[in-house]
Amino acid sequence: MLKDEYEKRRQLPRHLRKAPEPEAPFGFELRDATLADLPYVREIYNHYVANSTVTFDEEPQTLKELRAKFQSLQKLGFPFIVAESPGGQILGFAYVYPWKAKAAYRFTVENSIYLGPASTGKGLGTALMAELLTRAKAAGVREVVAVIADKGAESSIRLHEQFGFTEIGHMGKVGFKFGRWLGTVLMQKSLK
Repeated sequence: MLKDEYEKRRQLPRHLRKAPEPEAPFGFELRDATLADLPYVREIYNHYVANSTVTFDEEPQTLKELRAKFQSLQKLGFPFIVAESPGGQILGFAYVYPWKAKAAYRFTVENSIYLGPASTGKGLGTALMAELLTRAKAAGVREVVAVIADKGAESSIRLHEQFGFTEIGHMGKVGFKFGRWLGTVLMQKSLK
């Protein structure tokens, strides 16, 4: 107890203490993803596979699977972008991919946006969505569909609403993960 009192007395008065260093601003650059980015993209995605219901995948994505998806999207001319910190760390990613395989659906895509756990709540999702929609429109996309888990993904629903997506449906109990049934919210935005 005497030691605690001694330590309190040894501290400088508040007005003489050094001010804490301000936190560095959260910075990032949005750019096209490359093959070299895919291990980091996979790490971000697999975090959500293991720890959340925002994806219904139950097994970690392999690098081989991700490379195949990346190459397929490149052939289609669809955007796949990453957010990179000034220090070179991949903070998040976004892409669109075909909604369905049938040719008549060729102008309709589904979007995906995932942020590293330390990058949420800082405006990165908003920046990725804006850039993704701009690039999707430039690629000839007419309709974007979002399939969002109906539990645990409220921030994703709000983000999509912010960009003019409207709810077009709800499917209940279509997924089973972590011992419970989950549904999806379907949202859509026209880019015409």
